[in-house]
Amino acid sequence: MKELLTLSLTGIFTMLADMFNLRKLVFPLALLGLAMTISWSVYDWNLSQRIWGMMQMDNFALGFTIALSSIALLWLLMSEEYFSTMKAITDRYSLMFFALTGGLVMVSYTNMVMLFLGIEILSVSLYVLAGSNKTDLSSNESAFKYFLMGSFASGFLLFGIALIYGITGSFNLLEIRASLGKLPDTSLLNVGMIMLIIGMGFKIGAAPFHFWTPDVYQGAPTPITAFMATAVKTAAVAAMCRLFVSYFPLVSGVWLDIFAVLIIMSLLLGNIIAVMQHDAKRLLAFSSISHAGYMMMTIFSVDSESNNSLLFYTVVYAIGSIAAFMVVYLIQKNKGTASISAFNGLAKKSPLLAISMTVALLSMAGIPPLAGFMAKYYVFVNVLQDGYLSMVLFAIAMSLVGVYYYFKIIIAMFLHEDTEGGEVKADALQTLLLIIVSAALLLLGVLPNLVYNLL
Repeated sequence: MKELLTLSLTGIFTMLADMFNLRKLVFPLALLGLAMTISWSVYDWNLSQRIWGMMQMDNFALGFTIALSSIALLWLLMSEEYFSTMKAITDRYSLMFFALTGGLVMVSYTNMVMLFLGIEILSVSLYVLAGSNKTDLSSNESAFKYFLMGSFASGFLLFGIALIYGITGSFNLLEIRASLGKLPDTSLLNVGMIMLIIGMGFKIGAAPFHFWTPDVYQGAPTPITAFMATAVKTAAVAAMCRLFVSYFPLVSGVWLDIFAVLIIMSLLLGNIIAVMQHDAKRLLAFSSISHAGYMMMTIFSVDSESNNSLLFYTVVYAIGSIAAFMVVYLIQKNKGTASISAFNGLAKKSPLLAISMTVALLSMAGIPPLAGFMAKYYVFVNVLQDGYLSMVLFAIAMSLVGVYYYFKIIIAMFLHEDTEGGEVKADALQTLLLIIVSAALLLLGVLPNLVYNLL
């Protein structure tokens, strides 16, 4: 409860800061709000508190609340310079906090009404943030497309919730789980779960519900794209894991086959199409689709390690993505483009940026000793233990494809000459961020148990 109040009240305070001429305090207030949320979550560890009979702040919820708040802290360090040049900084920070509030609801719900409310609170905030650069037509287009597609996906989600309520007579997921073995006919339940998978598949950007991802990622302001690829994806996939692993394991035979198809399509389409990209933001967008497939593999294993694997993978992916998008933002700011050719010669002019980008990309590719290797290792081992050898072999093959397109950027930074000129520099806060995330990726690669065994 304290975590929910802290995030929501901080969002309200930052929204009202302009009215009281406290604009300079917004950034430290935001940092304080996130630090307090992390502190409350650590304090409440193992208490498993019920909220309104519709939410459960158990270790799963607290672990992902800590993850979301920590990701948001890193994101604030990344975006401070971008937002400081804008007049409506308070609006953007408050929307970020409201999105995190929705994310907290998504990782702690025990009632399908709260699941829907959490998704909508997060989604509406993102629709506005995606179009926050009102002078950029690409930003406006991305927000409009995201809103239309998101509304359509919410319709599927709500239809699925309605069908499950119709067959079970309850929105309470604990009651629904208890009644699963007593239903005379599960056809409506099966259709409802399919609708839920469609709706939530859109939110995490899994194929074939990924069609909004590259355009929205490319059109939205780069810091907002980073927030969507990290905190938003983490909350969405955690909500999916909580729903299917915790409440629908008795009918896993219905949704496991669907998950298998989504995983294969996400890995195949995400990686293959990423190879063809010449824009770094679009490349990272298709990369995020493939990573959604790896995240879904943790849910697919449906065992006691699913939660730990998912938490570790999302944290590692988020840290790497923030580093990558930080460098993309600086390149785009200084050169006016995020094309791969804009990275030419970066290692000579800005070694820190090139090294940080390389560490992030190698981690995403799963190269040891970085954390991304351990994240994929845990996923593959858990799925392999359940007997899905063919899926693991396919995922490994797609990882090799990922190595190819990540190295396109690395080769440009270290082996190609910069013919466009212009210097790319990071300020003190951005430099601190890049050092922190690079060190974190190395540390978690060597000591993965710092995060992996939390749940």
